Amino acid sequence: MLVVALGGAFGAVARYWLSALIGARWSKPFPLATFVINVTGSFIIGFLLTSMSQRMAIHPHWRLLIAVGFIGAYTTFSTFEYETLKLIEEGNLMSAFLNVTLSVVVGFIAVWLGSVAARRLFIPQELALNLQNIVSGLSRSGPKTGARD
Repeated sequence: MLVVALGGAFGAVARYWLSALIGARWSKPFPLATFVINVTGSFIIGFLLTSMSQRMAIHPHWRLLIAVGFIGAYTTFSTFEYETLKLIEEGNLMSAFLNVTLSVVVGFIAVWLGSVAARRLFIPQELALNLQNIVSGLSRSGPKTGARD
């Protein structure tokens, strides 16, 4: 439980920091800070959980700290919903529509890209051995130049 709280503390601070950083530079009605936070959180969770399923040994406490604590506090579905409601109440229907559509579509793409990145970095051991055997077999046969030894 303590590792979840610790991860949550870091995630909440990271969300606050990034939200303040983006908010200081963005004054449009679109809630860019929440969008960026949720999309980056989607990428991180896709990368992390795929990495762990691809034989990356990680202690269960680290998984809880990062996936449940950090990402749970860093991303914010409730803020996304509230900001969308405020956009609708203020008559910014296009911004509300874009917020919902882009958050779902880009968030899904981000989690997919995180998963793809993890698969490329953490190739399953059997596949890595097969690739190594193929490469060593190719290097042993050498190029065919037609010259005699």
